[in-house]
Amino acid sequence: MHDVYPLLKKTNFPNIYRGTLKTVQINLGYKCNQTCLHCHVNAGPTRKEMMTKETIEYVISFIKENNIKVIDLTGGAPELNQYFEYIIMKAKSLGCHIIDRCNLTVLLEPGKKHLLDFMKKNRVEIIASLPCYKKENVDAQRGDNVFNKSINVLKMMNKKGYGIDNRLILNLVYNPQGAVLPPDQTQLESQYKKILKKNHSIDFNNLYSITNMPILRFGSMLISQNKFNSYMDLLKSNFHKKTLNNLMCKSLISIDHLGHTYDCDFNQMLKLNISENKKVHIKDLDVKNLYKINTGDHCYGCTAGSGSSCGGTLV
Repeated sequence: MHDVYPLLKKTNFPNIYRGTLKTVQINLGYKCNQTCLHCHVNAGPTRKEMMTKETIEYVISFIKENNIKVIDLTGGAPELNQYFEYIIMKAKSLGCHIIDRCNLTVLLEPGKKHLLDFMKKNRVEIIASLPCYKKENVDAQRGDNVFNKSINVLKMMNKKGYGIDNRLILNLVYNPQGAVLPPDQTQLESQYKKILKKNHSIDFNNLYSITNMPILRFGSMLISQNKFNSYMDLLKSNFHKKTLNNLMCKSLISIDHLGHTYDCDFNQMLKLNISENKKVHIKDLDVKNLYKINTGDHCYGCTAGSGSSCGGTLV
């Protein structure tokens, strides 16, 4: 795999600064049951990295001490961590709203089918990746038969009330198929809702449109296809200044499986540490020292067009 960071390190991206910390995004491990072409984490079935219970306890202590109210669980497939239910129960006892970033098919894995009932009981918000409403596009991006499996899981979620009961939020995530910007999120959401309802009787709450980031697996693919520079030109030429006000890194920190902290999930993958690029463990992190956010050329991926974040477009 190509090393992308040297191409992103030198940047003229505007200086940005953190405001009030509201969300802790926790990467429970890089293991995943899928190997997606657009994955910025380089996750897959052969990855071994997993957050331990000891590290989870440090994370929970930080959440409690700093009165954090939004917990965002990600991976890989976060559900593959053996302490997935444990961290949810601990965070729930602290009054946190919990988000699970789910690839859908993981819930069909052995020993995981009970998780949907568990998440329903704890009213976990599910943000599920479905990069297209067409089978051929999803399977090309995520693997053979992933679309049909994903549709089956979405139907299971609907039967449990997700996407229908307003207390059980089900949001979907769209990613472009290649080196292009996402289309208008509002219009695409309307298409998704119409087609998924008509063809599969599926309901969901919101669609989040997320730009592919030029790092790790996707960034390496761009280099292999000699498209890296043209993609960066696309991102930079579509820079939207107003997106800077709503960047997720201004109210979020990211924690890797070892407990080290970063300004965002993308910086984590580039090993661009928090606090002037010094490696800081969550047990040692002082939020009063969080101010300037580390940036690189990859940040243009969050500010191109209507903007992009883990919660969709920004403007």
